[in-house]
This record gives sequence, C-alpha cells and structure tokens, in this order.
Amino acid sequence: MIFPPKEATQMSHDVKYIGMDVHKEAIVIAVLNESGKQVIESVIETKASSILQFLHGLRGELHVTWEEGAWAAWLYDLLQPQVQHIVVCNPRRNALLKEGCKSDKVDARKLADLLRTGMLRPVYHGENGLRTLRELGRSYQTISKDLTRVMNRLKALYRGWGIPCAGTQVYAARTREEWLSKLPQAGVRRRAELLYQQLDGLQALRREVRPEFLAESRKHKAAKLLRQIPYIGPVRAARLIALMQTPHRFRSKRQLWTYSGLGIETHDSAQYCFVRGQVQRSKKPQQVRGLNRNHNHEIKEIFKSTATRASCGKGPFQDFYAGLLAKGMKPEMARLTLARKIAAITLTLWKKEERFDVEQLKTQAACNVPPAIVVLAVLALFVSAAARQSREIEERQRFELETRDLAQRCKTRPFW
Repeated sequence: MIFPPKEATQMSHDVKYIGMDVHKEAIVIAVLNESGKQVIESVIETKASSILQFLHGLRGELHVTWEEGAWAAWLYDLLQPQVQHIVVCNPRRNALLKEGCKSDKVDARKLADLLRTGMLRPVYHGENGLRTLRELGRSYQTISKDLTRVMNRLKALYRGWGIPCAGTQVYAARTREEWLSKLPQAGVRRRAELLYQQLDGLQALRREVRPEFLAESRKHKAAKLLRQIPYIGPVRAARLIALMQTPHRFRSKRQLWTYSGLGIETHDSAQYCFVRGQVQRSKKPQQVRGLNRNHNHEIKEIFKSTATRASCGKGPFQDFYAGLLAKGMKPEMARLTLARKIAAITLTLWKKEERFDVEQLKTQAACNVPPAIVVLAVLALFVSAAARQSREIEERQRFELETRDLAQRCKTRPFW
C-alpha cells in the first residue's frame, strides 16, 4: 500500500533532501539522506503526474528544492501539499553550482547538498489570494513598458531624420498626418505608421487593464492604508500590494530597504586589535560600497519615483526633504533618505494598520523610547566617559614618568 509522503512521515523519521534541476522537457532529481549520501538519482518527464508518482514512492520526511524560474510557481503549488518543506532558492546566491563541472545531474546533486546544509537563500512564494492581483499587475507593468518603448522608437525615428519632436504632440492622433508628412521617404513613413498602430493598440489595452487592476486592488484592505501616504496613488498602492504581498515577510525596515535596493553595503576587515591584553574594536571607518545590487527593481522604482515626485511637490515629504538640504546634505542623498523613509512608513502602516501621521517623519522618535532606557543610556555614557578619562590620566602619568626617567639617563650616560 502506498501512503502519501505526509502520512508516511509518521511511520519513518528518515529525512530525504531532494534537489531538482528543472527544464522544459525533463527534470533531473537527486535524493540525499541525512548523512549526505546519494540514495536515488532519476530523470523524469516535466509533468505533474510523473512528479507526484516519484514523490509518492519515497518514504520519510521530504525536503525539496529547485531554483527560481519559469516553472517555480507551478511546481510550488503542485508540491506544497505533498512534502514537508519546500525551498525555492535564489539562483544568484548558489555559488557552489558555478564551481567545477556543470551538468543537470551535478546541479541537482549540489542543490540537494546545499539544502541539507542549510546554505540556500529562499525566494518568497505564498499568499495565493493575491494571484489575480499579481497577474494583473504584471500585465499592466508589461504593457506600460511596451508603450514607453514604442514612444521612444517613434521619437528616435523623427530625430534620425533631423526633425525636432520635443513634447507629446508627436503622439497625438489629430496631428499625426502633419508629423508623417515631414518624413521624406515612403519606407520611413510606412514604418512610422506601423509604430503609430502599435501605439494605439497598447494605449487601448492599457486603458482596459487599468480599471481591472485597480478594482482588484480595492478588494484588499491594504490598498486603503497605503493610499494615505502622500504621493502613493491607487496605481502605486496596487503595485506595492502585488509585489510585496504581505508586510510580515520583513521583520524590520532594514530588510525592506535591502529588498528594495535601498540598503547600504559596507565592507570592513581587521576590525579588532589587542591593547594591553584587551580586545578593542578598530576605530577606522567602514568603507561604504554604495547600494545593494541584488534587489527587486520594480519596488525600487516605486519608492524612488515617489521620493522624486514628493521632493518637487508640496506637503510633509517636501518639508522633510528641505530640512535635509538645510543640514547640508546633497540632493541625491536627500532623495535617497526620503525614499528610505517612505519605505519605512509604508511597512509600518501596512503591518500595524495605522493611519499616516506627520510625526513619523521625525528623524529620531525619541518620544517613543521608554524613560528607563534613556536613563540607562545616559548612565552608560557617563561611565564610559569616566573610564576613558581615567585611562587617559594613567597613560599621561606613565608617559611623564618614562620621560623623566629618560632625561635622568641622558644626564648620566653620554649618547656615544
């Protein structure tokens, strides 16, 4: 009798680590036991029935992994009820796969080994209730990018023939014939006509998708919460919900900053030294290497565009931006700080379901710190300052004694 994997776990406590190298036609599977020994290696067809049949033939607690890609979402929905643990891993972080020989069987074996040792970085999969919103968001974003691309091609066509085309009049339907008459060659005019047809089709398609996208976003409570934030309108709020899915993915604002490409990378080495037998941290400053590169580009674009728009408009965000400039901060760093502040406020409002408050724009929310912690911090500062002062006095006295002793030696003993 064949039991499903979750029922078989009650009969056996053996853990099996399964690495899958997924491709269009076939999936290469490597199965390791708890000690890291490969017990099964198989090649199956990329079909749901074949995958389930293979997993149902295994006993024990099944942990499965594969790399994020075109098949990841389908496999996650298929296998999540069948196994105990799934890790859809980030292929950018799997440095072990780049080492040595590469093949499907080698990759599957390495994935299983990385899963067994806990060295994989997972990619978030979940919140099935947002599937419709996510797909509509992807459609809206793809159409918008295609529309921008066609508009740029049109202007490049006119500029290529020395025709200035600043502004948006070149896209208007009522002046289209006038612009086409400026092109001297028939072939070039025909190409422009095809681009205009593509432009009209994409504009009509975006007008059709936009209300569906916004109507779907209004079904979620977070849309109303996020729209309280200045310069985050209905489209940006809907895109944030579709991309982030849930705020509880991020334990703190720093995790959201890193995910959004707003985290600062620092490099440091030789951080500690020994002074009179005591470990002390080096005083040399950390080397800032800029913002992190491995991030979600769409979320970064949302927060950056919101910060740019807010810095040019009116409201509390513009006041915050002006305050940063008044302190001597460069405009680009002030916009980055504003984008990080908007991301932090977004996470707080969404997670705690609060209303937007201008007080959240304060650099340090000292009023929210318990008084006992403030007293302890002040006492610690006084103690550390007193200890530092006593050490400086001791070092100064020791230096004076050594100098006096050296002077006495110089009087009694010639240098030669």
